[in-house]
Amino acid sequence: MTAEATTEKARIGAPSIAGFTEEGEHLVASKVDRHHSHGVQVMASRAERLTSHKVADFALPNGREEEWRFTPVRELANLLSDTVAEAGALGVSVEAPEAVRQGTLRAGEAPRGATLVPADRAAVVGSANSEEAQLISIPANTELDAPVRLVLTGNGAGRRTNSHHVIEAGVNSRAVVIIEHDGSADHNGNVEILVREGAHLTVVSLQLWGDDAKHLAQHDAEVAKDAVYKHIAVSLGGKIVRMNSNVRFAGEGAEAELLGLYFADAGQHLEHRSFVDHNVANCKSNVLYKGALQGKGAHTVWVGDVLIQKQAEGTDSYEKNQNLVLTEGCRADSVPNLEIETGLIEGAGHASATGRFDDEHLFYLMARGIPEDVARRLVVRGFLNEIIQQIKVPALEERLTEAVERELTAIDY
Repeated sequence: MTAEATTEKARIGAPSIAGFTEEGEHLVASKVDRHHSHGVQVMASRAERLTSHKVADFALPNGREEEWRFTPVRELANLLSDTVAEAGALGVSVEAPEAVRQGTLRAGEAPRGATLVPADRAAVVGSANSEEAQLISIPANTELDAPVRLVLTGNGAGRRTNSHHVIEAGVNSRAVVIIEHDGSADHNGNVEILVREGAHLTVVSLQLWGDDAKHLAQHDAEVAKDAVYKHIAVSLGGKIVRMNSNVRFAGEGAEAELLGLYFADAGQHLEHRSFVDHNVANCKSNVLYKGALQGKGAHTVWVGDVLIQKQAEGTDSYEKNQNLVLTEGCRADSVPNLEIETGLIEGAGHASATGRFDDEHLFYLMARGIPEDVARRLVVRGFLNEIIQQIKVPALEERLTEAVERELTAIDY
């Protein structure tokens, strides 16, 4: 990235900073009027935001709310309505090793509802109108020899679909679950994830929709003692994609990693929000989202929230977002938020950067005889590959590398 890039960084190692006590420090205002003078709703703390299973508790957003101010809500009326899915509008298929247990869960049937409580209008109407949730359960002490592959296919632009999936990784299990979205629809998708004690679970969510699809999602995970959870969101397709990825902890020694890759083309809106709730002591989290934009009207949004509660001593947390703007007419919004209630932590920080190509990188490659267009593609490919290589499924990594390459060949510099 060039000197034009804007960067915000903070790194806190509590005991060494003067004035930073064991009581911590809120890096937001302690009290903020929920009804701003311009009609924008502002929260004093991420923990104060409403969660509920009742549709009536969430009014239809108008775009002036803090949670919706970046989102084109006028184009989402169908998804925000309290509406059942159209019959046949969504195809669902599952490929899984024999050891995986599958089933369905009605509202209130455990473990459905143990982790995910809707946090916005889209999630609550999607939950309320999903009569049954699909359960994917990896038994305790089981290491899967192949990924679980869940494919959701939209069968028509504008057709309303809802889904709710529950993924449970049993004690000391090892698994990768891939959730793939393709075709076209207006889709509300909720996913709740339980990572039991000592388990290692990777969930990869692929948004490979057609150009006219709209997708609103909430993915919530609870990570137990000594468990390791990785969530990777890859958004390449769809007209509008907005995904909330949230995690909290249920035991010490747990680790969570939230990763994301997105590539927005002309007229495309790709929005990713993450929330890490450090509610337990001695846990680790890392958040890294990287995106590229090209074409007039391409818009990406990343909002990252980390809350370190008073009881979460020994926390080690970091979040970062990087965006690479490839052409004129794009917009990338990046908002890192960090709230700390205790000074007794290992570390916490955030960083955000948005910029264009690094001319020195291009010069280095071109000086070695590489044409400019090829050199630019190499730089972008290397920038995004940091996320792709974290998937650890070779066939999928190769497929996504090819998909990114197709995006790059469409650029007219």
